[in-house]
Amino acid sequence: MTDIAQIAKGLSEKIENRQIKALSIRQPYPHYIFHKGKDVENRDWPTKGRGWFIIHAGASKVELSEGEYNLPRGGIVGMARIIDCVTEMDSQWFYGRYGFVLRDAFPVPLIPCRGKLSFFMPEQDVLVQLSLAVRAYLEEN
Repeated sequence: MTDIAQIAKGLSEKIENRQIKALSIRQPYPHYIFHKGKDVENRDWPTKGRGWFIIHAGASKVELSEGEYNLPRGGIVGMARIIDCVTEMDSQWFYGRYGFVLRDAFPVPLIPCRGKLSFFMPEQDVLVQLSLAVRAYLEEN
């Protein structure tokens, strides 16, 4: 089994076993994380959590420009790893009180589900769909 296949299998198992939580982020920021190098998620609260998390794109259009209305919203759109939580950082994307430093972000096709405040656990059927999407993405890339 290749390294990527092993990573995909391990990540999929953790998702299905409810060991990875989600965090809702308003678009366009998930898009920036996956495609524009956004390396930090800004929050007013800290986290001690490290490792993989599920990125949920909120349904709100509040921060979208007219050209961004087609970005996927209202569900899971990818994953990333939190490697640190900082109060200052040399990044064009950092502002505010706390920054969750991100690495290894990747998108998946939209999996509709409701978001919640803070970290949350999606429904099991959503996690199964995500597990399959993660395996497909990592095995293709």
